[in-house]
Amino acid sequence: MVQKRSWPEIVTKILEVTTFPANKMKIMYSSNLNFQSFNGYFNNLLLKGLIEEIKDSDGKNSYKITDRGRTLLDVLRKADKLLFSDD
Repeated sequence: MVQKRSWPEIVTKILEVTTFPANKMKIMYSSNLNFQSFNGYFNNLLLKGLIEEIKDSDGKNSYKITDRGRTLLDVLRKADKLLFSDD
């Protein structure tokens, strides 16, 4: 049986993907979410200022992690290490 991923796991993946500018489709596929679920997480991250919309070299919309998003990503990684590491 497949176990559902938690909020921190999903948000971590989205923030990791946006370390480099990426379009919505790439972020959605990389985070392995369906359209409806993705939009919920994505819009929340945008509203909270954790990712930002930018124009890529072709003038198309891309999204990139903000400094605030990097802080959250660091915290989520540290929490994961504390909770699940064998150290």
